[in-house]
Amino acid sequence: MKLFKNELIYFATALMFFTRIPVPFKVPYSSEIMNKSQKYFSWVGLLVGLINAVIFYLSFNIFNLEIAVVLMMISSVLLTGAFHEDGFTDVCDSFGGGYGKEKIMTIMKDSRVGAYGAIGIILLFALKFLSIKELGTLDVMKTLAIIIFAHTSSRFIAGTMIYTHKYVTDIDVSKSKPLANKALDGKSLAISFMAVLLAFSLIPDWRLIVALLFAYIGKIYLGWYFKKHIGGYTGDCLGTVQQVCEVLFYLGTIIVWKFI
Repeated sequence: MKLFKNELIYFATALMFFTRIPVPFKVPYSSEIMNKSQKYFSWVGLLVGLINAVIFYLSFNIFNLEIAVVLMMISSVLLTGAFHEDGFTDVCDSFGGGYGKEKIMTIMKDSRVGAYGAIGIILLFALKFLSIKELGTLDVMKTLAIIIFAHTSSRFIAGTMIYTHKYVTDIDVSKSKPLANKALDGKSLAISFMAVLLAFSLIPDWRLIVALLFAYIGKIYLGWYFKKHIGGYTGDCLGTVQQVCEVLFYLGTIIVWKFI
C-alpha cells in the first residue's frame, strides 16, 4: 500500500510539473520526489498525447484538417501551459544572443522573449502544423496514433538527457527551476520506456522505429551542442529536446511513409 502511495505521488508530481491538469490531493514536494518522478515523464506524455488525439479527432469531424490541427495545438499549449515551448524560446534567445557560458545562462533565465525566441517558436509551430497536416493528408486515423507516440517518445528521449549528460546549475541558484536531474536505476528507466511501448502498440509499424531513431539523432546533436557551449543541460534544454524531437518524429514518419 505504501509503495502504491509513493508511486502515485511520483506520478502526480510529474503531472503537476508538466501539465495544468489538477490533482485532487495535496502532493508533498522534495528534490528526491522530483527526481523519482522522472520515471513517469513519458507517461505524462502519453496522457497529453491521448488528449491531443481526442481533440484532433473531434475537431476533424466538425471542421477541416487545418482547423483540427490548429485547435489541437492550442489545446496542447493550454494543457501544458506551454512548458516545453517556453524552454525552447529561452534556449533560442540564450544560445542565439549569448556567447560564452555565463552570458548564455544569464539570458536563459530572463523571462522576456527576444527576437531569436520569437522567430524560433514561430518556425517551430509552423513546421509542427505543416508536418501534422501532411500526416493527416496521408492517413487521418493513423495520425491519431502518431500524435500519441510523438508526445510519449519525445518526453522519453528528453528524459534520457538526465542519463547521458551533466546537469548545469544556474548561476543564480535562487532562480533555478525545480528539475529532476539525477539518473535513476535501470528499473525506473524501464518503467518510463514502457509508456513508449504502449504508445507503439497503438500503431505497430516497424517503420516508426526508423522515425524514432531520426528523432533521437536530434537529441544527440542537441546534447553535443549544449555540452559544447555550457557543459551540459538545463531544464530549458530538456524542453527544447522534447519539442525538437516531437517535430523530428513527425518529419521522420512522413519520410518513412513515403519512401519505405
